[in-house]
Amino acid sequence: MLCTKTERRFWRTRMIGSALMVLAAACAPLPAMAAAPARVAASPVEPTKGGAGGRIIRVTSLAKNGPGSLREAIDAKGPRIVVFEVGGVIDLGRDVLEIREPFLTIAGQTAPSPGVTLIRAGIDLKTHDVILSHMRVMTGADGQPHFSQWEADAFSTVAAHNVIVEHCSFLWAVDENMSASGPRFEGRTPAEWRAHTSHDILFRDNLAAEGLANASHPKGEHSKGSLVHDNATGITFYRNIWAHNVERAPLVKGGAQVRMINNLIYDPGHRAVHYNLMSLEWAGHDYVTGQITAVGNVMRGGNSTDPGLPFLMLGGDGDLAFHGRDNRAVDRFGNALPMFGRYGETKARLVEAKEPLASLDGFDILPSGAVEASLLASAGARPWDRAADDIRVLFFVAEGRGEIIDDEHQVGAGYPKLAETRAPFVATDWNLTSMTPRSGRYPGQKGGAQEKLSDRDRAMRGDSK
Repeated sequence: MLCTKTERRFWRTRMIGSALMVLAAACAPLPAMAAAPARVAASPVEPTKGGAGGRIIRVTSLAKNGPGSLREAIDAKGPRIVVFEVGGVIDLGRDVLEIREPFLTIAGQTAPSPGVTLIRAGIDLKTHDVILSHMRVMTGADGQPHFSQWEADAFSTVAAHNVIVEHCSFLWAVDENMSASGPRFEGRTPAEWRAHTSHDILFRDNLAAEGLANASHPKGEHSKGSLVHDNATGITFYRNIWAHNVERAPLVKGGAQVRMINNLIYDPGHRAVHYNLMSLEWAGHDYVTGQITAVGNVMRGGNSTDPGLPFLMLGGDGDLAFHGRDNRAVDRFGNALPMFGRYGETKARLVEAKEPLASLDGFDILPSGAVEASLLASAGARPWDRAADDIRVLFFVAEGRGEIIDDEHQVGAGYPKLAETRAPFVATDWNLTSMTPRSGRYPGQKGGAQEKLSDRDRAMRGDSK
């Protein structure tokens, strides 16, 4: 079928992915389409330009630290664009990579195939004006005992602001896969609380999947998608996929303000979107009403999803102002699920708003019926050059397969083992403002559907590759 005008505009300005065959059925080809994904030029919805205009720092080593390493580039001062002349796996050895210096762009799209994957790792971003693109983080339990102290997020902002996290893949977190966090009550007023915690964060086109349930987190079960901590504001989730997380897709805490547009939530366990201002955590502070604006999102039940699970659940003691439009929720058989539910017999109220509580200007918004096919083709790191586990997760979403897991070895051999690759970064071949290749072709770009096939599958299909 032909794309609508909105869909045509979307594909011209955003990307085409080649991850799944489903894309071919979604829209008829358009001659004006680019051949590969590209980041949107700066627009009113983008809170930062990162390190644009700064010096180029080349990552030339897959070592966890030292000369030429990613950590060395991140720790450098001043505006900078981090590019990669090496591809493969960076093993952080159950360490967390902290980003503390502002005005930074990390451009994983510049790496030679197969891109850059961080394992036994997490990223805590503790600064401002950062763009993180096309990186893979696979945290994993790494054999640590249950209830031990390995409890890393795959990615979290910590009292950060003016940040874009786009086209990244976050798998196997032991805490959240992809969050915005910080202190609740630094300062004396709600305005000061908001200024001192995470704010103005854009999560766009990411894959946050397979948070580990009964692994090494000291609290026990902790398969979580995304946490938006109390009083965080200006937090936007645009075109992301959450898959196979017990809950938090996302969890919005007390007084936080969140905008959700065209996201896909697949196989949530006990909760999908939920809001909770906990009286135990707000003792001595006046409650602040939270806000969620949700437009064009899809929740689809899977093998791990509780029967009758609502799209949005309300817990705790504080009120939530909510504007929802064109959201859909279905079980694994396509039967409609309720929009709203509760957990906890408390005085929290859902206050429905007729108009959006956050501006939707500048966003290309697809109808909810077009969201799944679009995101399966585009979300996650390097959709033109998919990693094997990304392909597995996306195909399982498309096929209605998969489940919540406790350990990375339940879905294969564990952490990827990838050969180191090298290629020089030639600055004149790139638009250094948008970090897109002038040729229109990205490193390692592949055509057609990217499937992970066994030797037998290949032989049956007449494919000897």
